[in-house]
Amino acid sequence: MKAVFLDFGTVGSDATLDVGPLRDVTADLTLYDYTTAGQAVERITGCDFVFVNKVRMTRDVIDAADRLKFIGLLATGVDNVDLDAARERGIAVCNIRAYCTHSVVEHVFAMLLQLSHSTQQYAKSVRDGEWQRATNFCMLQYPIRELSAMTIGIVGKGNLGRGVEKIARAFGMQVMISRRPGTAGEEDDGRSDFEDVLRQCDVLTLHCPLTGDTEGLIGEGELAAMKPTAILINTARGGLVDSAALVEALENRQIAAAAIDVLRTEPPVDGDPLLDYRGGNLIVTPHIAWATVEARQNAIDQLAATARSFLDGGDLNRVV
Repeated sequence: MKAVFLDFGTVGSDATLDVGPLRDVTADLTLYDYTTAGQAVERITGCDFVFVNKVRMTRDVIDAADRLKFIGLLATGVDNVDLDAARERGIAVCNIRAYCTHSVVEHVFAMLLQLSHSTQQYAKSVRDGEWQRATNFCMLQYPIRELSAMTIGIVGKGNLGRGVEKIARAFGMQVMISRRPGTAGEEDDGRSDFEDVLRQCDVLTLHCPLTGDTEGLIGEGELAAMKPTAILINTARGGLVDSAALVEALENRQIAAAAIDVLRTEPPVDGDPLLDYRGGNLIVTPHIAWATVEARQNAIDQLAATARSFLDGGDLNRVV
């Protein structure tokens, strides 16, 4: 059996990750760091298995693959694969699930602790010589807040949302789980209306998918409804947040701070308002919340497990 991984560079390198589980499925495995749309057909020709993260597997690509039996996605989302084309050809499509929960949850709290304890500003003060010139033994010009005094609002209660809830409670935080925006539920279902979460939370963290209903979930009106001391964290999808509205809210101190790991377009080749903002109350990271070494190895191991299951007649994480 012949296999190819079209964009292994999106997950790392074989110097940092063990690809042995994939080679156990088929020793004839070629790893490409990146593959353009024009290269995809050539590279999967004659392959039985294709592993992919972000490369688009369009109908044209799938139809040109004469021997293809299995598409394994190193991701949970399957929007880059034409599922109808795969189904018509009898090609199995499998994804991976819950492989980076610890990584994302730790990132959320790493950002939250930085922002609530103002560690970046204080570290810069020391580098700039301000502590050395101070008359007191400590510096207190930036706010320092305990998580145990905060209420965290969580939008999305899948694996990631539940993971954040668990750690938040360990820190002694009050937790509010939002209902799906625009809906109301029973009083005893343990969730709160989205509007109430916006008004009451000290921290709002997003863990929901990007859909027609959640596009622009956080915009000018939602930011205006939040506390001026609130912190927004987005590790989900860039399209959930209106970047221009967030910049304005940060500049005007409508909210205290934000940590953003995802943008609408990645990489942001056409720019983004958040990239131009220079205030110290914003942290932007390049879509790394998911990317601990352990999470990426989990992804490889689970991808291999789906392929092995397919060979054994199973349907582990099978989408098509």
